[in-house]
Amino acid sequence: MNENCYGELKVIGMRGCEQFADQVDYYLKKWRCSDSTFIADAHCPRFGSGEAKALINESMRGLDLYIISDCFNYGVTYKMYGMQVPMSPDDHFQDLKRIIAATGGKTRRISVIMPMLYEGRQHKRSARESLDCALALQELTSMGVTNIITFDAHDARVQNAIPLNGFDSVRPTYQMLKALVKNIPNIKLDKDNLMVVSPDEGAIGRSMYIASVLGIELGMFYKRRNYSVIIDGKNPIEAHEYLGRDLNGKDVIVVDDMISSGESMIDVALQLKSRGAKRVFVFATFSLFCNGLEKFDKAYEEGIFDKIFSTNLTYHTPEILSREWYCDVNMSKYVSYIIDTLNKDASISDLLNPVKKIHTLLDKFNANALNELEEDEN
Repeated sequence: MNENCYGELKVIGMRGCEQFADQVDYYLKKWRCSDSTFIADAHCPRFGSGEAKALINESMRGLDLYIISDCFNYGVTYKMYGMQVPMSPDDHFQDLKRIIAATGGKTRRISVIMPMLYEGRQHKRSARESLDCALALQELTSMGVTNIITFDAHDARVQNAIPLNGFDSVRPTYQMLKALVKNIPNIKLDKDNLMVVSPDEGAIGRSMYIASVLGIELGMFYKRRNYSVIIDGKNPIEAHEYLGRDLNGKDVIVVDDMISSGESMIDVALQLKSRGAKRVFVFATFSLFCNGLEKFDKAYEEGIFDKIFSTNLTYHTPEILSREWYCDVNMSKYVSYIIDTLNKDASISDLLNPVKKIHTLLDKFNANALNELEEDEN
């Protein structure tokens, strides 16, 4: 083991994360000039009744362990009473706890990388309801997890539930902008030609960051909801009201943490077009497409939006990846940087706030020298 490391490094990719974990392993082996894999041999077999257990087939003693878990991978199934059942977020979270339990407390440190935070949208109490996200975080830390790393948490204040433990919510701003300039080479990144718009008040912080870094104008919508009824577990949106400067003739970047059904995002894009927006590009860290792709296909054909940029941190079907309007932003190298840095017990502050990298990207783009960007830059 390198004496500069906190402990011998091992990575476990939970079910559905195997391909992502393999990409992380590739970079770790490359940077550390190692022929041996950093992936630990672990899995969670199921009984015919649907019950499960965790098995780790190698020693965990003294390791610095990183567990990657995508709790929203509905493409993973298991057999229960002869039926193929898709794994729910609850199933994934239980398997994560099983793996932690199987280490038997022998690791030196456990860090969980959970790109989309389990129950992240159930982060506050407004009636007689559960506080699922806070309870989940407390469960993990009580089992010995030291660090929890997530991406673009719906509300990062949920970390108040575990104030004495590590919690980092990472935003993929640099990777999104890099994908934008590489896929839309004729875009102009100045305040005369581009605006950032927040689709609601909850996403204003994400939008403000991008607008500030790029030095362009910011607009926003606020959602007018009908709080007298609940449909599909939420209060329906009656209208989106726009606040901001004139959009006529400008390209617009809409920034949000996720696309669920997509109805809200399409409505926002439609309103932007009706106000004279030239092109609409969507930055969504997580694209779930819970109600299918048909409405997005239709909206794209009608010119309502031009491109959706989203990360590969959660599961996407081959159908999604094949869409002309979708751009998959690969985050495996960035996650590898985070793991490599933490294992060396170094600060990840520069990784969490990549202003310098964004400015370098903009300088290269404005100088028409994107091809000079180093291959491993993130």
